[in-house]
Amino acid sequence: MPDSPLQAHSASPTELRDRIDAERLGRPFLVLRDEEGAQRLVELDEARERLSIGRGAGNDVPLPWDTEISRLHAELEQIAGEWTVSDDGLSRNGTYVNGARISGRHRRRDGDVLRVGRTAIAYRRPAAEDSNPTKIAGRQVSLPDLPPTQRQVLIALARPYKHDEFAVPATNQHIAGELHLSVDAVKSHLRALFQRFGIEHLPQNQKRSRLVAEALQSGLVSTRDL
Repeated sequence: MPDSPLQAHSASPTELRDRIDAERLGRPFLVLRDEEGAQRLVELDEARERLSIGRGAGNDVPLPWDTEISRLHAELEQIAGEWTVSDDGLSRNGTYVNGARISGRHRRRDGDVLRVGRTAIAYRRPAAEDSNPTKIAGRQVSLPDLPPTQRQVLIALARPYKHDEFAVPATNQHIAGELHLSVDAVKSHLRALFQRFGIEHLPQNQKRSRLVAEALQSGLVSTRDL
């Protein structure tokens, strides 16, 4: 059992596939780990307006294993189709979004990491892919298909995930500095990779994280590479 749900994990191929499948549904969801370190996905049903988070069993997202969480700790609320999080003095130890303690109500954005107690909860809001599911599901990329430089760019993009599964992909500037390429060259290689993986139609803020997930899940990039 991990000492803390905030302990660094590397998502398994099965867990990555579960996340990708959830993203393809196009509905917001939460990603967290339980007391055994197992991944849990919580779909945010658009028909619901509120979800409570806390240590008490009666919460919509119960986290009974984390003793630093209050029985009723925080609340997620859907307003005009957007999910927000608020604490409003409910908790003793506070609620954090991307490392900053919050007060009042905050809108959640794709990729935000909420921390309550010792538990990290990632918020994902993917775009619906119903208009083009076959293209993504049928696209297969193998290692021989990738030119060496494109694979190096892919590894550099995924490197932040070596010790933190809730990391964000490396920036173009970081990749360029690591590989001694121009930023324009990095952008060109990434565009080619988006097309190879069939994800070029996704919103810009989702392409990079999806590319990392697809590469790790398919085995094109392993944690040893990072």
